[in-house]
Amino acid sequence: MQKEVLIITNYFPPEKGAAPNRIFTLAKALDKNNYKVVVVCPLPNYPHGKIFDNYRGRFSVSENLNGIVVKRLWLVASKSKNKFIRLFSMLSFSIILFFYLLLKKTPKKVIIQCSPLFVGFFAVLASKLKRKKIILNVSDLWPLAGLQMGILTKGVYYSVLERLEHFNYKNAQLILGQSEEILAHVTQIFPKKQTLLYRNFPDFPLVEKRTTDRKEIRLVYAGLLGVAQGLLDVCNTIKLPDNVSLTIYGDGPEANSIAAFCKQHPKISYKGLLNRDELHEVLRGYDITLIPLINRIYGSVPSKIFEYSRLGLPIIYFSEGEGSDLVARHGLGWVIKDKDYEALNALINALATSEISLINSGAILKIVSKVFDFDKQFKGVLNTLNAL
Repeated sequence: MQKEVLIITNYFPPEKGAAPNRIFTLAKALDKNNYKVVVVCPLPNYPHGKIFDNYRGRFSVSENLNGIVVKRLWLVASKSKNKFIRLFSMLSFSIILFFYLLLKKTPKKVIIQCSPLFVGFFAVLASKLKRKKIILNVSDLWPLAGLQMGILTKGVYYSVLERLEHFNYKNAQLILGQSEEILAHVTQIFPKKQTLLYRNFPDFPLVEKRTTDRKEIRLVYAGLLGVAQGLLDVCNTIKLPDNVSLTIYGDGPEANSIAAFCKQHPKISYKGLLNRDELHEVLRGYDITLIPLINRIYGSVPSKIFEYSRLGLPIIYFSEGEGSDLVARHGLGWVIKDKDYEALNALINALATSEISLINSGAILKIVSKVFDFDKQFKGVLNTLNAL
């Protein structure tokens, strides 16, 4: 008999980025393992903050995506930097989601992607009221992450968010965490809670980057252009030698500012947003990928570590925390402390003058095939899910 599972997420294809990719990979793996998968998500709007053209003017859409049933619900889309507008956008989907889950017949087992925290809370609340088996997939520690990024300050609102966070943890039968730090945070609050490490490993074949005779070193950043990444600060501070260039792919709140900056600085170029397959092919022509975070965020491990090391790209990890530990421990690249631009520029200069050699793509792929294996990790998740 085929088993059923519901996935609730704020991000899903055709949206692009780490978050949609992560959930779609999980949904496909469950579908391949005899689960009938239903996904409930908003109308596509990420990362542009606008409903995609094919979905405009519709309150809800039902689709079948490679055997996965997808229910898309209306929301007020926005990518505004104003926290009140962002909050209103999240609540618009959260409230509609809540009533949808109460009124519709859904599978007994529910995987809830959290964050955003409000989406997670309303999904957990509705699932609890309908006595579902709740699996919470925690990708960052909100509101703590907001505090560390300077978006939030401690006070009444922060206390409310903490209460929502604890409610989510308390009522989940299983918590999947993308980092060891997330699991440590959860078990500190609820020591007996069942948890499982579920990193954002991609599920595509290993791809070795193209070798070239080019004397130029081509740096690349590909991903969300948001506040947490601080890429505009990097552009303003980085010093590129004559034989080094930086190319940027992606979209987000800082995209327009970065595009304007690049028009005045020809050694840094902005290429916009590509779909995942196109991006993977393009990235094979670069030498090093840059992964910056403006502050060390407890619990955060960027998916780009797993995505781009699987393409054989050496990493400059410009931050601290568990992500930097992974890069250093497995020899995937170089680690620079967050905001240490002097050290970043020194490293780039050393690479440009061949004082430091580039890391071999084949060596990275050999490591990745052993330590970042999606199938092995998913088997543990599947066995745990089946036992609930």
